[in-house]
Order: sequence, then structure tokens, then C-alpha cells
Amino acid sequence: MLVWIAQRYLLLKNIGVDNLLAQLLKRYAKKIPANALRRLGNWWSPFRGAGITIVYLSPDYREIHVQMRLRWFNRNYVGTHFGGSLYAMTDPFYMMMLINNLGPGYIVWDKAAKIDFIKPGRETVRARFVLTEDELNTIKTQADSLGKYVFDKNVNVVTSTGDIIATVVKTLYVRRRDDKR
Repeated sequence: MLVWIAQRYLLLKNIGVDNLLAQLLKRYAKKIPANALRRLGNWWSPFRGAGITIVYLSPDYREIHVQMRLRWFNRNYVGTHFGGSLYAMTDPFYMMMLINNLGPGYIVWDKAAKIDFIKPGRETVRARFVLTEDELNTIKTQADSLGKYVFDKNVNVVTSTGDIIATVVKTLYVRRRDDKR
């Protein structure tokens, strides 16, 4: 038992916990139930460091709810939510949702992003990501017929009363894996 613990310690020390978590998620993401992936994602240090929590992840990866409380470590100079943390809470989710819904026959990348800060965030903020069946069908059809499909997907960061704090536009790239155009 002691040898096993020492081996795991050295592995974590050499690779790093985040790198190990990233490798595990990359390899087993499709085999991990959504709820377990949600819990693992909450331990990812970029989210933990910013105070970001994945509150809900639907079993079919078509809806994700994320929140971030205002804490001393994610405030900016004037006491509101740090803009980088607001962006971080929206970063990987549409790409992750598409990868899990389109399957291994498609390559998905975040191509670009733009954030528009509407008003200062002084309380817990939330973001809700949704992919509909129609959107998935459109993405597949466009990627199949054009070879690749680049499109924008919006998400609002809101307060509990529904006030919009920021709007993020994610530009996503989808291509069939077997298409070499």
C-alpha cells in the first residue's frame, strides 16, 4: 500500500494534478457519466481558483448551468467580478457539449471569443448553455455539406434577478474528421 501511495504521489508531482485531470477527462470523457464529469470539472483549478461552479450538467450534455459567487479572490480593483473570471466561466462549455453530442466523427474547436461587459457584477452570476436538436442537426448538415462550419453561439452572464452582466460570443469550428478539405 505504501508503495502504491508513493507511486501515485510521484506521478501527481511530475505530471501535475491539473495535467492529470485533463488527460483523464480527454481519455474518458465520453465514458464518464455527466454528473461525475460535473464533479470533476468543479475540481479543475482554473474553475476553483476563480470560484466557478458547474451547477448542472444534463445527462445528454445539451444543457449546462454554471455560477460564480463574488469572493475576495475573484474581485477586481473596484470590487466587482474580474472580467477574466467572467470569461472563464463561459469558456469550454459549448465546445465540450458539441464534442459529446456530435461524436468522434467530428472535430470541434473554439476558434474565437468576444465578451461585452454590460454592467458591473456585484453578486453571484450565472450562465446557462443550451444546445437544441435543431441546432445540432444544422451543425451536422452544414459541416457535412461544406466540409467545415464556423458559427457563433451567444451566452449571457446574468444575476439572480436576470440582469445581464456580460454577453459572450463564442465562435466555434466544426469539421468532419474524415474530410480533408
